[in-house]
Amino acid sequence: MTDSQDPAPDTAPPLRTGALLLDMDGTLIDSGPAVERSWNTLLRELGTDLRFGHAHHGMPARRILAQILPEASEAELDAAHRRIEELEMQDVEGIVVLPGTERLLAELDAAAETLGRASWTIVTSCTRPLFEARWSRTGLPVPEGLVTADQVTHGKPDPEPYLLGAERVGVEPSRTVVLEDSVGGLRAGIAAGARTVAVTTTTPAGELSPLADALVTSLDDLEVRVEGEDLVLARRGS
Repeated sequence: MTDSQDPAPDTAPPLRTGALLLDMDGTLIDSGPAVERSWNTLLRELGTDLRFGHAHHGMPARRILAQILPEASEAELDAAHRRIEELEMQDVEGIVVLPGTERLLAELDAAAETLGRASWTIVTSCTRPLFEARWSRTGLPVPEGLVTADQVTHGKPDPEPYLLGAERVGVEPSRTVVLEDSVGGLRAGIAAGARTVAVTTTTPAGELSPLADALVTSLDDLEVRVEGEDLVLARRGS
């Protein structure tokens, strides 16, 4: 983080790092409409007048349910969790790869070959089955070291997912950079000791800026190169 806690969008990169830890929804792919359709269907079924909003992005479903249904029993939360998982896995219509994703992942894979080690992985609040349902729409490879919500005890904004992601790529958390589109995801990255880059796809920039070392509009703004034993994450063309 910068001393001001309000970094200008073009001040932080290039960032020298050991690996990138990437959120999926809203960062690598646009699943927003499908997510909102599924959650708003569930909320209607539950008889509430609540609507799914950007503040809910980036958190595991169980955490969201506990927030919006504070009086629910464990059995009721379990049933609601099964239902939202079913709805989300059924609705993958319109999921697309966001600009820059394919190119940046190709650069990271090339860097991994040069370095002889992992250079990135995905850390998502989806369960493994839901991750597979969405990621299969992209045609892109599944990274080694993938972290999904059902592999951790505490999901974002807890640091556990990003700590596990850093462990799986073999890099100290403080030498990773987290790319996220949500407040909860950025808080998780910070708590893990990582530097953070926010993508302004789902959440207003003003909410992300105090939690990020840099803001970008999409991954198309970024590029990766190798210098020595490190990755350098830079603004494209800089």
